[in-house]
Amino acid sequence: MVSQRRDADAPTSILESLAGTRVLVVEARYYDDIADELLAGARAAIEAVGAEARIFTVPGALEIPAAIAILMEAGRKAGGPYDAAVALGCVIRGETGHYDIVAGESARALMDLSVSEHLPLGNGILTVETMEQALARARVSEMNKGGGAAEAALSLLAIKRAANLEPSR
Repeated sequence: MVSQRRDADAPTSILESLAGTRVLVVEARYYDDIADELLAGARAAIEAVGAEARIFTVPGALEIPAAIAILMEAGRKAGGPYDAAVALGCVIRGETGHYDIVAGESARALMDLSVSEHLPLGNGILTVETMEQALARARVSEMNKGGGAAEAALSLLAIKRAANLEPSR
């Protein structure tokens, strides 16, 4: 987690002020068992700070960046913008080069979106060799990468707010 260390009067964690935060979660449900675990971890991390998760589902990892961009814009236009976003999904290496394209392009598009829009975004798209690796990383009781992605997005949002780039709600 991110914490402030320079100001002795500052709160011990800049995550303390995230109650009411709206977090967009876009999940790919290509592998339902993995998606269930990733989502459970992300939801728990978001709820732990008193934030609200709005969840949308897409077919696969390549659709996640476009869905985030579309939904972020829709939120702004509707007057209810999202404060952060979390991408959840899984890409398992197969016998063709499709894995490399999906893994690389989804990660590139998420990074481009995050940097260009100053969007606190946690990337929880697993890129693994086997189903066993995916399950170990996704399970809340094991590596909890869904929770880690949500915590990353929330940490970036806390930094953005601490830098006075976005007001607290």
